Amino acid sequence: MSDAEKPPNWNFLAEAWALAILFPAAIAAGFLIGLGADKLFGIGPWGKVAGTALGIAAAFVQLFRVGLRKDV
Repeated sequence: MSDAEKPPNWNFLAEAWALAILFPAAIAAGFLIGLGADKLFGIGPWGKVAGTALGIAAAFVQLFRVGLRKDV
């Protein structure tokens, strides 16, 4: 079967969409948690900075998990 005759790989497409949604969602969730910490503890912008950094780290961890999987 040639490449033109193969059906599209829907699992790959679904994982790509999941990452496209997860990346900004993780960053936004970290920011919002940091914003809540700022308001709750009155720590200025440091809660938002730390929350955003943790959100970015969580997004990249998920990206590496998907990227390093053998079945994709």
